[in-house]
Amino acid sequence: MRERVAVARKGVVTVLGAVLTLALSAPAQASTVATPETVPDGNITAEVVAANGSGCAPGTARVVANSDKTGFRIRYSDFVAEAGSGVDTTARRKNCQLGVVLTVPAGWTFAVAAVDYRGRARLSAGATGLQRTNYYWQGSSDSGRTEVTFAGPYNGFWSTRDVAHALIYLPCEQQRVLNINTELRVDAGTSSGRSSMSMTATDGDVDTLFNLNWTRC
Repeated sequence: MRERVAVARKGVVTVLGAVLTLALSAPAQASTVATPETVPDGNITAEVVAANGSGCAPGTARVVANSDKTGFRIRYSDFVAEAGSGVDTTARRKNCQLGVVLTVPAGWTFAVAAVDYRGRARLSAGATGLQRTNYYWQGSSDSGRTEVTFAGPYNGFWSTRDVAHALIYLPCEQQRVLNINTELRVDAGTSSGRSSMSMTATDGDVDTLFNLNWTRC
């Protein structure tokens, strides 16, 4: 089971949680301990191997491994949904599906412990914005979905957090694609102005952060 937390500076936030089970074809170690044993000595690399969707045109999404090896960051440069006066109806929903591969030192494996999502929103009174994200490992038939809705008037940064209570580690010595599917949607509702919501948070330049726990094989 996972815990969803939404944080906002202004506005009304509605969080709908769901259970996420990562069913792997090979046995995986599960743990409720959220503190990693340590981090690997070797290098960790993260790479986008696939990017599809209106929210991540080629070259507008990249992934960077943290220097302290505690996770990796996804940075979007053109992931914005808009609605309202003068905005094309196709702009109200933007989505992006990324395939990310992590290369880790031999003798180590990892689990996703928590994910932090951040962005900006400018919602007029009567408008709403929605962030929906799910992620799953290649070969897994099960996935979960989180929906977070923000209601206008709202103007500022937003952030949400998805915490895993049970850690499920990838099978040792196996490399799999982590599929990350994110959607932003803006509904003008009864508002008269233009509203927008983005996955780009210029404050700190961190848009999505995957936090990892490590264990030795």
